[in-house]
Amino acid sequence: MSDVPHTDRPAPREVQIDARQIRVLAHPLRMRLLGALRVDGPATATALAEKLDTNTGATSYHLRQLAEVGLVAEDPDLGTGRQRWWRAAHDISNFTPTDFDDDPDARAAVRWIEVNQVRTMAEQAERWLAAAEDQPHEWREAANLSDMVLTLPPARLRALTDELWQVIMRFHDEPTTGEPDARQVHIFLSAVPRVEGE
Repeated sequence: MSDVPHTDRPAPREVQIDARQIRVLAHPLRMRLLGALRVDGPATATALAEKLDTNTGATSYHLRQLAEVGLVAEDPDLGTGRQRWWRAAHDISNFTPTDFDDDPDARAAVRWIEVNQVRTMAEQAERWLAAAEDQPHEWREAANLSDMVLTLPPARLRALTDELWQVIMRFHDEPTTGEPDARQVHIFLSAVPRVEGE
């Protein structure tokens, strides 16, 4: 008997990012394109350009760059004639920064991606805080921004983040069909050692 709960949702498609993929992904528009395709589903370059407030030429070019390394793919089931639809090739991109210790260009790309992710997390939290007052009571009560400082060795920090990720994935995999008040929710997982000067 399997320990994996049965859901109607397929298991998320995951990719372990390699050095070439990480270098291609380290670009502001490419990150936004991949994110939009993952969150909102397949789209055309024109629709993505409108959504992301850029031009179709730029979205087309960067979609092709992402496709060359297997992060996005054309969706032939949706395309008609000259209209090309794109989809994310994976639901989750995994990488461990130390995988690229021997590749200075990939290390620089990882650094850019991590800094961009922190900026995106802060922007999302700020958007919520700016809009929270006008949101329903249940959502204001359920939303949470909190932090805690623990004293842990590296192995226990890794165990903690692995376990938290498993909980997040369990909620990800549970279907929410039939729940009319369900909304997309940003979950941020950040666990970093304190550095001097804090």
